[in-house]
Amino acid sequence: MEYKPLYITDTILRDAHQSQAATRMRLEDMLPACEMLDNMGYWSLECWGGATFDACMRFLNEDPWERLRALRKAMPKTKLQMLLRGQNILGYKHYADDVVDAFCRKSIENGIDVVRIFDALNDPRNMEQAMKSVKKYGGICEAAISYTTSPVHNEEYFVNLAKTLEQMGADVIAIKDMANLLLPMDAYNLVKKLKETVSVPIHLHTHNTTGTGDMTNLMAAWAGVDIVDCALSPLGNGTSQPTTEALVATLKGTPRDTGLDLKKLSDAAAYFRTVANKLEINPKVLKVDTNTLLYQVPGGMLSNLISQLKQANAEDKYYEVLAEIPRVREDFGYPPLVTPTSQIVGTQAVLNVLSGERYKMVTKESKGLLRGEYGKVPGTVNEEVRKKAIGDDEVITCRPADLIEPELEKYKEESKGLARCEEDVLSYALFPQVATKFFEARNNPVKSEEKAEEKNDKNSDEVRVVYVQDLSK
Repeated sequence: MEYKPLYITDTILRDAHQSQAATRMRLEDMLPACEMLDNMGYWSLECWGGATFDACMRFLNEDPWERLRALRKAMPKTKLQMLLRGQNILGYKHYADDVVDAFCRKSIENGIDVVRIFDALNDPRNMEQAMKSVKKYGGICEAAISYTTSPVHNEEYFVNLAKTLEQMGADVIAIKDMANLLLPMDAYNLVKKLKETVSVPIHLHTHNTTGTGDMTNLMAAWAGVDIVDCALSPLGNGTSQPTTEALVATLKGTPRDTGLDLKKLSDAAAYFRTVANKLEINPKVLKVDTNTLLYQVPGGMLSNLISQLKQANAEDKYYEVLAEIPRVREDFGYPPLVTPTSQIVGTQAVLNVLSGERYKMVTKESKGLLRGEYGKVPGTVNEEVRKKAIGDDEVITCRPADLIEPELEKYKEESKGLARCEEDVLSYALFPQVATKFFEARNNPVKSEEKAEEKNDKNSDEVRVVYVQDLSK
């Protein structure tokens, strides 16, 4: 095999702080480092999408679109990358095709180069519109496989999925290993097989939750992976990505030398240490936990789970909930655990444990998953559980978005008087309540300052706790 230099995507501006610090890094903490990051020689910088959109408005009083434009201006040389949840965009439900199209267009117009598109169920139908739109507006379409393990997920399953995504127009295939379940030798074999099967570059994303992330990246590098995700050390490891500096040092002088400068990386890390010190990081997210191989909860969800149980004064039930998660997952047809299915399965597990009876309370999102609203689950659903949850409701078998009428005009109408531009309309479409509060504060700064003085804002809960609380009502 002819080896080429390995490319690095750094996640310090998005997934690193999402996984370790509940997405609380502010734009003001990013901008001083942008020149250093822009001159590093990364393949891309992941800086937007995922939970950042929600967190910006909900907790940081920042406009996510302003953040993107500011980062684009500050880093003109490096490709900027985002994470998009297919037909869910960045929200927790499916949107109509016209909203997906408009969001992709505006993301690229405002500065995004690479859009990593995934679907929580690996249902390609839920990625189709976003992939078409990204390509139409000149973005790099990186279609992702949500990696997981189960009786229905094997190497052949993932290779066939990659072939399908390449045929659909993917420019890059990503292996999205959100819970660090892809073990080193399996990574070697999967990457090797993908390199033999598809002709587009392969990009690996893992975490270090189970402590195997560095080895997984290394074995993937020797199997010929083209790009890997890493995070600068102040926010690397644990539930975040393996550290950038460690992989760069490991490969130095080898055929896969990244070409990155350890001194420059060290300077950037020194700056981000000061940022990390300001963020509230729960020590649990930094610990290696090989139990993750059993319960499969991704990094961002672990801290969320802790927050939910803390609010219910039931932290002692943590390991009970972790044991319940795989049982719920099996009942639901083995969905990969990634937003929003990780929240759906995780919250249902919490309710099953706290109520003392399995499926005594079923969230509307669990019902939606069992009804087929999110697409086709990979395995077989437990019909007893489905019956208990949705009764005799008909199960959806078509592409769920085919049942949604165009809705962009409706959101424009609803947000009149609040939205100043199309970006605002899209913010409203994704998070109507959060965006309304944000716009009101922005449009009436004096009133909002008065309110802020009255309010004791602890601002330390995980990004989607509000969403999870809503579910349990």
